[in-house]
Amino acid sequence: MSNTLHIAAIQAHLAWENPAENRNYFDRKISELDHKVDLIVLPEMFATGFSMSPQGRADKGEMLGWMKTKALETGAALAGSLMIEEDGNYYNRFYFVTPEGNVTSYDKRHTFTLAGEDKVYNRGKEKVIVNYKGWKLLLQICYDLRFPAFARNLEDYDALIYVANWPKKRIFAWDTLLKARAIENMSYCIGVNRVGLDGNGYEYNGYSGVYDSLGATLAFAEAKEQTIYATLSKDHLEETRNQLNFLADRDHFSIDL
Repeated sequence: MSNTLHIAAIQAHLAWENPAENRNYFDRKISELDHKVDLIVLPEMFATGFSMSPQGRADKGEMLGWMKTKALETGAALAGSLMIEEDGNYYNRFYFVTPEGNVTSYDKRHTFTLAGEDKVYNRGKEKVIVNYKGWKLLLQICYDLRFPAFARNLEDYDALIYVANWPKKRIFAWDTLLKARAIENMSYCIGVNRVGLDGNGYEYNGYSGVYDSLGATLAFAEAKEQTIYATLSKDHLEETRNQLNFLADRDHFSIDL
């Protein structure tokens, strides 16, 4: 178990529906990391951009294999989502891959109806928390951010991780809700977005960030390609939770998945 967790979040310009180009891009970005880290977080659908055309593009294991290779090479876990085909169905799947080759996956629960994602991708049925180096990390994808009941910290997790393709015109909501999720759950919150234009002409301006359990900013990326770094501390969590103890007064409930 580690008392600290060192994070690198790569805010990227994604090549539209081009896994090979994006793989080469992230090869370079990962090789340029100038901090020793425990976890590298990539955006939502980092191999293709937020595409509603998974036919012939959905990953059948190549990009997951690449994630395993990078995790082994760097000694850091890799996290990010991919479009996946499985048994004739498509999923927006968050993979968390450790250096030992262990894979945890989470299928996006809240598919984005405004873009028709619900008509293309099957939605997930489970809330997924991964245990890595003694840290309990809740995996979430983009639109999940708008639904606080699904992310409610009933399990005493340590951090939320949101990977996203969140457009510029709604970026104020992204920025505000990341802080809100950190504050209300008394946990760290990591949000990794993309930049640039996608194949549908939507503009993304990043604003990836890492926030502590009181909502204070530990790292923030502006509207450009950028890698940000942050260190999470168990001491901080224990101190704030013991001193303030807001989670003791939380409501306990179940939700219909």
